[in-house]
Amino acid sequence: MKPPLAPSGRGARSQPAARYLRAVREDFDDGWPADLEAPPSVATTLTWEQAKSLINTNQSPDIPFEQSINPYRGCEHGCIYCYARPAHAFVDLSPGLDFESKLFAKANAAAILRRELAAPGYRCRSIALGANTDAYQPVERKLRVTRDILAVLAETLHPLTIVTKSALVERDLDLLAPMAAKGLVQVFLSITTLDATLARRLEPRAAAPVRRLRAISTLAAAGVPCGVMFAPVIPALNEHEMEAVLSAAAAAGARYAGYVLLRLPREVSPLFREWLQANYPLKATRVMARVQDLRGGRDNDPNFGSRLTGTGVFAELMKSRFAKACREHQLQRSDHHLNTTHFRPPRDRVQGDFFD
Repeated sequence: MKPPLAPSGRGARSQPAARYLRAVREDFDDGWPADLEAPPSVATTLTWEQAKSLINTNQSPDIPFEQSINPYRGCEHGCIYCYARPAHAFVDLSPGLDFESKLFAKANAAAILRRELAAPGYRCRSIALGANTDAYQPVERKLRVTRDILAVLAETLHPLTIVTKSALVERDLDLLAPMAAKGLVQVFLSITTLDATLARRLEPRAAAPVRRLRAISTLAAAGVPCGVMFAPVIPALNEHEMEAVLSAAAAAGARYAGYVLLRLPREVSPLFREWLQANYPLKATRVMARVQDLRGGRDNDPNFGSRLTGTGVFAELMKSRFAKACREHQLQRSDHHLNTTHFRPPRDRVQGDFFD
């Protein structure tokens, strides 16, 4: 099989596991107002990599899924708060601009997935798609690595959940709708704010909030169960929008809801602090004071049970507000327990990979 784009540039022939390409973007309606300033242009490069394995197993007790798949390393969306940024250190790159401009795609993802699903000891459990970086980030429009993974899951009737900030998920309705009819899929749109200006600063190359709401409507109309993630909740910056976001998502057709408090692990904290000073200097001190109040006096709390929701008076108030809004709009918490009884392992033998 061939990679979605022909390899080119230095290393194209001598380094089959790392072929460098200039990422290609196609025009796509991300819903941003025409009068809103565009984000800074970033020269994005892509490295094809050969994955040795694809399905990750989750050991965290406060995450509602046991398995996940990440088609990409790094994310073009450029969300300043992204907790996954430090992971770029594993490939000797920075959590800052490198994370959002030097991307890695798993060229043999579909072949490896078929092999893992066909393993004799495999036990079917729902897979979360794009748990670490967005599976529908802009490069997916051309590369279709996520599409290839989804095609294998659809073929084998394997359940999955998707969390994304991109309306590109609509492209795959031909696969998602039949899976939804069998209870095999849920899709969550992450909506951090309804304010387009704030969203552009926080998440410069993701879809606009109004476009994410439209994606919920499109998916729900096609019978795909949808949810909304109000994430991250940033104290004194977007927390006041919790009820408005949940209301808008419910009106668009969302059935589920969740929220996650801002997480600032390791190198993310100084990046976020710098962003605050540059974009909201008058709020920066208040925001970080409230973050530390929720995090036991620190910028980040890595402890299970509290790392996603915080501790203290403000954390309890946030939980109460969320629960009340969910009751008002008839939104539920999803347990991510989808139908596993239809699963059928792939029967054909996998031969080769993209670089044979």
